[in-house]
Formats: sequence, C-alpha cells, structure tokens
Amino acid sequence: MNNSSKHCISLTIINASFNNRVERTQFLVNKFGKYLTGGILDVGCDQAPLKDIVKSIKYTGIDIDGKPTIKVDLERLDRLPFVDREFEVVVCCDVLEHIDNLHQIFGEIVRVAKKTIIISLPNNWTNARRPIEKGRGTFAFYGLPAQKPQDRHKWFFGLSEAWEFYNAQQSIYPIKLIECVVNEKKRNFIVTAARKVFYPKQMCYLNRYAHTIWAIYQREGDI
Repeated sequence: MNNSSKHCISLTIINASFNNRVERTQFLVNKFGKYLTGGILDVGCDQAPLKDIVKSIKYTGIDIDGKPTIKVDLERLDRLPFVDREFEVVVCCDVLEHIDNLHQIFGEIVRVAKKTIIISLPNNWTNARRPIEKGRGTFAFYGLPAQKPQDRHKWFFGLSEAWEFYNAQQSIYPIKLIECVVNEKKRNFIVTAARKVFYPKQMCYLNRYAHTIWAIYQREGDI
C-alpha cells in the first residue's frame, strides 16, 4: 500500500496554549470530545486528568508513574497487555517523543484500537529556537543536566516531520487520518501578520511558531 492510495487532509490551525497536562486534556475534550465514547485507553496517562474530566467513559490509563489504572513501562514493552481491538478509542498525548521505541508503541496503539486513535506530538523546534538563536539558555527535556533527569525527550523533530510521520502511518497500518489540528499560541494580529510576511510558506511558519500537532485516525472500515 502506498501514500497515493490514501486521502490527504488539510491542517487546521487553532490558537491555544497549554501550561500543563490538564489544560492539554481539556483542549482534547473540547475539540475532539465527539470521539470519546465507549472504552478508552489513555497511553501515558500521568495523573489521568481525562478520567476526571469525562465521567461517562470506561477508562483505562497506563503509565510508569502518576495515577494509572495499570502501571506499565512503555520502553520495556514489546506488546501492550491488551487483546487486539480491545478499546473503542486510544489516546496518546505528548508521550511518544519520550520513549525510544516510539514506532513499536505506535503499532501497538493501532493494534489495540477498535475504531479511533487520538495522538498529539510537540513541535520541539519552536521551544529550541530562541535559546539556540540567542546562544544561551536551555529548554525543557533536552540539554545536559548535572544529574540524570527523571524524564526527557528521546526524539527531536519539527512540526513538518511530525506531519510527515502522521501521514506515513497510513501506508503502514489499516488506518486513515481524518483530522489534523495544529496549535499556535494566540498573538497580536500585527505580530502574526508580520511573521507570515517573513515566513510565507506554511510549513516553515509552523515549524517556527506552532507548538503541538494532533492527529485523529480511524481504522479502515469504520469511516
């Protein structure tokens, strides 16, 4: 199967910013709540804010720490502890970039999803841009701290790479990308307009200023 056999969708840009996991989860619920039905697996759930915000779902959360339903170390797994298509929906928000076996776990997410998959990835470039340009400072999850950090990113990519990754999965697994949403912090109109003059190509602009990209997949046959 190749990319030409899959349909392409456009990016939707929504102004939003997240200071913590709860705010990110609230955006997920507000924007993609229509997909959150039936049994839901929350991969990398941390404190499980999705369970607290949406009371009507049958919730299972997995993580190495926090408040998971089942404690799981994703980096030490070849296979998630669930049967094929066990969950109506699988959610994985800003988690895959923290694990070496990103591609393996993505495949496992597809395996255990019966209908819908909701994924978000960060645009690491936007956080790194200013410290690198200024020649000073640090940015979250990278760098060289004096002591081994509890958590860090294992992958460094821009938004365009994440977009390409999302699209490529359609050629690997029986899934279709049905929505893709990009988040950019809300700025003054004049600032945004000026930025677009300097960076008129959409992907160049988004690589520089957007911070999160969401993908919604549905398993083929459910569309």
